[in-house]
Amino acid sequence: MQALLSDFSYYVVALIYAAVAVGYWHRASKSTPSTNAHWHSVAIAVGLALHAWILYISLFNGGLNLGFANALSAIFWLTVLIYWLADIRLRMHILQTFVLPPAAFFVLLQKFLPESHLLPYADQPLFMVHLIIAMLAYSLFTFAALHALLMATAERSLHQKFTFIKLPEFPPLIAMETLLFRVITIGFVLLTFTLISGMVFSEQIFHQALKFNHKNLFTILSWLIFGGLLLGRYIYGWRGRTAIRWTLTGFVLLLLAYAGSKFVLEVLLHRV
Repeated sequence: MQALLSDFSYYVVALIYAAVAVGYWHRASKSTPSTNAHWHSVAIAVGLALHAWILYISLFNGGLNLGFANALSAIFWLTVLIYWLADIRLRMHILQTFVLPPAAFFVLLQKFLPESHLLPYADQPLFMVHLIIAMLAYSLFTFAALHALLMATAERSLHQKFTFIKLPEFPPLIAMETLLFRVITIGFVLLTFTLISGMVFSEQIFHQALKFNHKNLFTILSWLIFGGLLLGRYIYGWRGRTAIRWTLTGFVLLLLAYAGSKFVLEVLLHRV
């Protein structure tokens, strides 16, 4: 019975996310006021709760199962949660339109592409702290990358340039930019702790603080990119297209470090 409910929940969550996204798109295309934003927020909250239950069952199935689909589903759950929380105060509900469809896709991917990738050292407290901080950092930078793309779209619309996206409810660019740098700042702090905790754990288990593999290399490069962006913002007042380019570059490097390596090893090579 529990397995049946769990299977059904995947479709319910994907349907909720997709329906809310379609609702936002439809209202935006008709330029109607945001009268149903409250109900959309409630629907997303229900979807997040069910999604969290799915993740709990999938992640802790015979150990800590953090395969490719599970990891992406968890990251997008956190990303949707961050946008949902930001919307409560900043009224940026229309931007959720862009994060809900991929979240729905990765929920279904989690259902149709199950894999078993039980992580070793899950019983080590330091490893669990490292993992939680890393997942939070990846989710924040996923949020930042999506937000940067939306800023680029909003800027093109503002200058009446061609864009595939026509939305009348874009928040002011200054507000979007402020949120972007807040998220990047928190993400950079978490990424710093991720690197430190990873080195401490590696030294504790393998007696080597840092292994020079592609994952660590791309993570460090991403850390340097985001650190340089924050420094440029503080010293030179970087903003606009410069901030967008640096954000997307840092995110791509981080994506190569984590999701890229997991996809190649688990999906293409079938290694754990």
